[in-house]
Amino acid sequence: MKRTLLLVEDDVHLREIIHDYFAADHWEVVEADNGVAALEAFDHQSFDLLILDIMMPLLDGFSVCRSIRKRSDIPIIMITAREADEDQVHGYELGADEYVTKPLSPKVLVARANALIKRVEGTVGAEDDRLNFGLLSIQLQSHQVKVQEDEIHLSPKEYELLVYLAKHHGKVLSRERLLTAVWGFDYEGDDRTVDTHVKKLRAKLGSEGHLIKTVIRTGYKFDSRC
Repeated sequence: MKRTLLLVEDDVHLREIIHDYFAADHWEVVEADNGVAALEAFDHQSFDLLILDIMMPLLDGFSVCRSIRKRSDIPIIMITAREADEDQVHGYELGADEYVTKPLSPKVLVARANALIKRVEGTVGAEDDRLNFGLLSIQLQSHQVKVQEDEIHLSPKEYELLVYLAKHHGKVLSRERLLTAVWGFDYEGDDRTVDTHVKKLRAKLGSEGHLIKTVIRTGYKFDSRC
């Protein structure tokens, strides 16, 4: 099955090179040279991946990322010529999944894109309603959570938070994004709500509490790779 990429980059030469590498890897590529055109394209077509430059005319990449994250969990790779940590942190806070600085290798970019897609789509099998990470098992239909054979009793919000983190395995999720996803846009609480629930979750998960990693200055990541 051919995957579709929305490539947003105002540098014509770089955009053409990236396009050619993804096309050679059997991707369908739709291009946009500014943030406004990117949002228009996103509104009219379904995409599997968004590659988004930060410094663009009309509307910058941060604004585009913020707008799209309000309505979609599409994997997003942000690219920029600036290496400042603050930019990367801000990108992750807005919901970016990967961050690549220029000059970049198109070949490596394609490999990272494929790995990101595999990671996102591989968290839950279409034929299975169970998530397994080490000793942790989450039964999605019955809402049953176990560590080894011991059932873990979670509040509804603790369960929702755990499932959201697990389904986005390996992705850095900002507190703002978690708050919106689990508690909703209209929730009037603050980021400390997320921190409190994560602390309780880790305690209840016991030996598997380490699966929820803290990403300093940003949020959390569910990761079973270490």
